[in-house]
Amino acid sequence: MAHPSDEGLDPALRRLIGVILLGGIMGILDGSMVAVAADTLAKNFHTSLSAVGWVSTSYLLALTVSIPVTTWAVDRFGGRRLWLLGLVVFLAGSISSGLAWNIGSLIAFRVLQGLGAGLLDPLMLTLLARSAGPSRIGRVMGLMGVVGSSGPVFGPVLGGLILQGASWRWMFLVNVPIGLAALLLALRVVPDDKPVGEHTAGKLDVLGLVLIGPGVAAAVLTLSQYAERTEFLTWRVLVPLAAAAVLLAGYAVHALRERSTRPLIDLRLFTSRSFSASVTVGSLVGLATFASLFALPLYYQQVRGHDTFASALLLAPLGVGSAVSMPLTGRLSDKVGSRNLVLAGAVVAGLSALGFTQLGAHTSQVWSGVLAFTIGLGLGSVGAPTIASLYRTLPPHLVPQGSTVLYMLNQLGAAIGIALVALLVQSAGSEDPLGGFRAAYWGVTGALAAVLLAAPLLPGRPAPQETAAESPDERLDAQAEAAPAPVAAQGDGK
Repeated sequence: MAHPSDEGLDPALRRLIGVILLGGIMGILDGSMVAVAADTLAKNFHTSLSAVGWVSTSYLLALTVSIPVTTWAVDRFGGRRLWLLGLVVFLAGSISSGLAWNIGSLIAFRVLQGLGAGLLDPLMLTLLARSAGPSRIGRVMGLMGVVGSSGPVFGPVLGGLILQGASWRWMFLVNVPIGLAALLLALRVVPDDKPVGEHTAGKLDVLGLVLIGPGVAAAVLTLSQYAERTEFLTWRVLVPLAAAAVLLAGYAVHALRERSTRPLIDLRLFTSRSFSASVTVGSLVGLATFASLFALPLYYQQVRGHDTFASALLLAPLGVGSAVSMPLTGRLSDKVGSRNLVLAGAVVAGLSALGFTQLGAHTSQVWSGVLAFTIGLGLGSVGAPTIASLYRTLPPHLVPQGSTVLYMLNQLGAAIGIALVALLVQSAGSEDPLGGFRAAYWGVTGALAAVLLAAPLLPGRPAPQETAAESPDERLDAQAEAAPAPVAAQGDGK
């Protein structure tokens, strides 16, 4: 299928983008909306905050476990069928969660919801990347990034509005009209791609699924438990850490063996320096974004004395900045490549993070709002071109695997960012919340400095013949070779 390289997006692609983003926004909003309801749920169910914490943790773990199977299933059953299944599962989980009768049932139904989100989130990237083609991928990923980056910011605002005027159940039931609309529109708009069949897709890598899904979930659980307890030498942290190490090492051995069953994720993807740089930057963006989403409300609540809803509103400039920059830089990356845009965005975000380290208890909130806007602007300028660069370096048949790797590492980066903030803020103690906040932003500054080191490995300006004369596999090889290597890596193969 040819992909036009004109300046605009044709009507069919615009409709597809709108329908896919409508379905994908539910999980993005739901993941952050519940964060503001912890106290409400604890009171309604007469339970502890630690038990309520599993309402979010169970969702995240189920989502993480289900992501790897999408790589195989999209070829075996087709993207359209899998998207519709994901919508149905997420919708069923949302309805069930809204009807939960105790904390145990709510946690169980959130698992169902997370399984649906685990299908939708990486598939959203795959469907849009396949439809856009290399010449328009930056523009499309920029639009998708607006939803992805704004959701975690505006989710708490929406959650706060719902809790002020309605029952907590509507945080889940609000998905019903959105989900039904997304399902009906998807039946009309999402193209019916034919599955390649069992012979081409191969058998499901069951052993790989058993190893990598629980392995990544155990890693996320380790970071979540560490963030909650800020103590490393406890069995609640060490047990999932050991499980993650054993399972992921086992998967590495399994995936690198030569055998008839194709692995869920081919680790040889990482021999491409452009691909490795893209997913590394993606994970660092996840870290910086979620560290900010976690740290800024703490600053406004603990240092400035605002309530939850006011803190969520004061967080909004971060989402606005990201929503402004992502479509612009995504579109630009189609013309000038990703490398320089990511470098510029990392500088803006890094300077903003440094600005946050200088905030005081009486600093003007106009200044903190400006910094929130500019760090969002910078992170958005890193995010969209980075996602686009990943799809430009992959042949079409590897796009599902690339989506899976990117999304899993982004989730790990987010979990690390939250754990980092929790550790530094709680280590500072209740007597010095401002010191903990500043320390957290020194950590974010360090992460953005690492982005500057990885960015030169991203592809630069695309060649005019890139999408026409070269085959997808040739493009992967050529761009991996074209990305400059650091001094220490000169002469290393690909």
